[in-house]
Amino acid sequence: MNHGCKKNNYQKELEKIILSHEKAGEVPSLLLHSCCAPCSSYCLEYLSQFFLITIFYYNPNITNKDEYRKRVLEQQRLIRELPVKHKISFIEGEYNPSLFFETIKGYENIPEGGERCYRCYELRIRECGKLAKEQGFDYFTTTLSISPLKDAQKLNEIGGQMSKEYEVKYLYSDFKKKEGYKRSILLSQEYNLYRQNYCGCIFSQKEQEQREKNREKNCAI
Repeated sequence: MNHGCKKNNYQKELEKIILSHEKAGEVPSLLLHSCCAPCSSYCLEYLSQFFLITIFYYNPNITNKDEYRKRVLEQQRLIRELPVKHKISFIEGEYNPSLFFETIKGYENIPEGGERCYRCYELRIRECGKLAKEQGFDYFTTTLSISPLKDAQKLNEIGGQMSKEYEVKYLYSDFKKKEGYKRSILLSQEYNLYRQNYCGCIFSQKEQEQREKNREKNCAI
């Protein structure tokens, strides 16, 4: 199957995988990289019906340490409070922002959604794939595709590459499908989750601040 083809419907591929395991009476294990509690909310509600999930919280791109800790605690709280069919476990990866800056060096000024972000995607998905291999998970994937601002095609291409490299199956997905993003907003409201307005890195934060200044300026005109 050519996962580099833009015609791929990742949601349908995911549903086929789920159905195959259901027919076999299997509940496979899944290492799910999470960027934050709000984005993981729908993914957990949906996937926990069919997988034994371990959340892998690995986000060295979050520049501010206090912001990082706040998001970790919200992720852990959501896991405790969300009613699920199969228990969800949690692993926190190493918090090392210097690794993020090394990864995106030379691409600092590339606008959000470009090569800087692609390198950040790979950094986090690679670590997830590596851990999935080490700990014997059946699948690994990321919550990142739930965001309308994230390139699901690119995320799945990277996931496929890491799958080959670490010899663990990548769960191809586009969680914004089937109203996934809208559901994540509703769940965030229901559980009163801290919902940030930027991805976490200093570059994204500055871009968001500039957008807000531009909106205020336009409103004042």
